[in-house]
Amino acid sequence: MRLDAAIAPESLNDTPALARAAEAMGFAAAWTSETQHNPFLPLPLIAEHTTRLRFGTAVAIGLARSPLTLAHVGWDLAQQSQGRFILGLGTQVKPHIERRFGLAWPESPVGKLRELVQAIRAVWHTWQTGERLNFRGEYYKLTLMTPFFSPAPHPFADVPIYLAGVNTGLARLAGEVAQGYHVHPLHTAAYLREVVRPALAAGAAQAGRSLAEVQVAGTVMVVSTPAEAAVVRQQIAFYASTPSYRPVLAHHGWEAVGAALSAQAARGEWAAMPGLVTDEMLAAFALSGPLGELAGPLRERYAGLLDRVTLYRPYTPGPDDADWRRLAQALRGADTETP
Repeated sequence: MRLDAAIAPESLNDTPALARAAEAMGFAAAWTSETQHNPFLPLPLIAEHTTRLRFGTAVAIGLARSPLTLAHVGWDLAQQSQGRFILGLGTQVKPHIERRFGLAWPESPVGKLRELVQAIRAVWHTWQTGERLNFRGEYYKLTLMTPFFSPAPHPFADVPIYLAGVNTGLARLAGEVAQGYHVHPLHTAAYLREVVRPALAAGAAQAGRSLAEVQVAGTVMVVSTPAEAAVVRQQIAFYASTPSYRPVLAHHGWEAVGAALSAQAARGEWAAMPGLVTDEMLAAFALSGPLGELAGPLRERYAGLLDRVTLYRPYTPGPDDADWRRLAQALRGADTETP
């Protein structure tokens, strides 16, 4: 099991030092997300200021971007880092695509994401081989690529693509077309075991692949101090109020809690929402324990379920460094493969 870091530089100027610290700490990979900042802008700096650390987006919103734009970014970052870049893509939910990005929500988000991955790879294939670009789908049609717009081939053209999701449709898609799957923070071990991994396996089988070809990466909420419990309850309540994530709650019989949280969110009653997250829910969605001693609980809960683990807290160099280092070393153990 590999320990990865979520990093969230407040400024691009902070990125070089943060990347060097993450590599020195022993993290296997560093992930940026599409929240307050563009997820791609820190990545060339990470590539420049590290030599071993893998890095990527967890995630960039694929449905808000052109496949050609993503193809260029992935191609250049893979070349710069000599193959350390991972392109992580997600769909987001309908209100954000329509009202935050100002774009149309597709009839089939799974279908459009499938085509997006296929279109990106078609562009990469054209750049690498010189063959004519001829991708025709329901959502994307790419048939023009002249030498003036084509970068030169390079040895790192097989860029890994990870997809993200909560429900079975995107999990099956990742098993079918991706090298990895980012599990949403709102998950339980039972949901991974009984819903997500079977869906990944079904998608892989449909494509004639093995589930072993798909890295499963999970972001895990943790409670390391008593004060963090309230913060984590708030985060669980926020996620659980989203109707798209309701199947996770339904798997445990918590549909009524999800409906109540959605109603409170609609009324703007944010402060009251954590009160609906029971101790049972907190224990299912989050691990508890001191940061430096979480290796055992992580292995106990996620052995055979996750290949890569990121804690739901950005890594920042500071007083917790000894605990972060202890956790990374304990999870890595005797694993001598390249991270």
